[in-house]
Order: sequence, then C-alpha cells, then structure tokens
Amino acid sequence: MTQIFHIHPDNPQQRLIRQAADVIRQGGLIAYPTDTTYALGCGIGEKAALEKLIRLRRLDDKHQFSILCADLSVLALYAKVSNTDYRLLKSHTPGAYTFILQGTSEVPRRLMHEKKRTIGIRVPDHAICQALLAEIGGPIMTSTLHLPDDEFPLSDPYDIEMALQGRVDLIINGGFGSLEETTVVSLVDESGPEIVREGAGPVDRIF
Repeated sequence: MTQIFHIHPDNPQQRLIRQAADVIRQGGLIAYPTDTTYALGCGIGEKAALEKLIRLRRLDDKHQFSILCADLSVLALYAKVSNTDYRLLKSHTPGAYTFILQGTSEVPRRLMHEKKRTIGIRVPDHAICQALLAEIGGPIMTSTLHLPDDEFPLSDPYDIEMALQGRVDLIINGGFGSLEETTVVSLVDESGPEIVREGAGPVDRIF
C-alpha cells in the first residue's frame, strides 16, 4: 500500500518529514518534489528499492543515476573533483543542475555508469528536499519521475498518485511540479564542462 503525505512546499511539516525519512531508512522507494520535476528516491545502498525503480522506469545498464545531496560537504566521498570543478559546483548549487563526475569506490557499482564509472551530483533548492536530507543525515539516490510510456515527466500530484499507487512506498504531494528537468553538466573531460542536457538551470553561467 502506497502512503501519501501532503507536505507544504515552503514550510514542510517536520512530523511528516520524519515519517518520510523513516520510509527511506527502512528501504522504501518514494516519489517526491524537487525544484524541477518530481523524482524517485531511495537509500543509496538499498538494492531492492533500486531494482524496483529500475523496473518502474525500465532503465538499462547505461542509465546515469544521481545522488541528491543537501550541500557539497559529502562531495569528495562520492566523486572525484578538481579545485576548478569544485568552484563551479559551489557557484551553481543549490540549483537546477546535475553535475556528472567520476565516482569513487564509495558509490555502489549499480549506481555508476557501467562503462564511464560516473555519478551525477544534485543539490536541490527545495525546502522539502532539504528537510528530508537533513532528517536522514546524508544523501539519497535520485532519478527523474519520467515513466517509459510518457512524453514528459509527471508533474500533477493526482496523475502521480494514479500512476504510482501500489508501485512505490510513499508519494510526497508537494503541489504541482515542473516539466523542465535539470541542466546536466559533465565535468569528466579535462578540457572543460560539457552541457549534456539543457534544462532549467541557465547554461550561460557555466562557461
């Protein structure tokens, strides 16, 4: 049975945030709002929840997963980053960007790109996300809520409830989401940043 929490997008109710964090700690898969689209999330080491997400989105081994972080304090634990790249991340987070970096051995193998050994890093500018991450005390795995038969990510909470009832453990209804995904920036190449996908985050400040 899927639980549904109605959480205020600007002033999240701490009681519900604690309960949502418990769902993640117990190995659950959740749908939640961000500063761009709605997303699916689970604990970084939760294999069963990750496999459920992979089946739900019909993802292949080439899919690039991301880690949702409250800030950059844990960056070095999960990604290899140069001083130059760190300054770029610092100036663009929190915000609507996903940065692709070389992963470290702390990242579970299934979360990294199969061949490139990369991981996405995301620091959201959204009160519910930040409250949830603070309650958990660390990052979570995240993936856009974009189902395989849909042209766009789901953004209407009612549609999300209809599509995911019985398929996830918790849906956080935080109001309507955006259809625009994050801007994805690869920092893997030593020649400089590469825009992989242009989205909600302005690209003119990247270079």
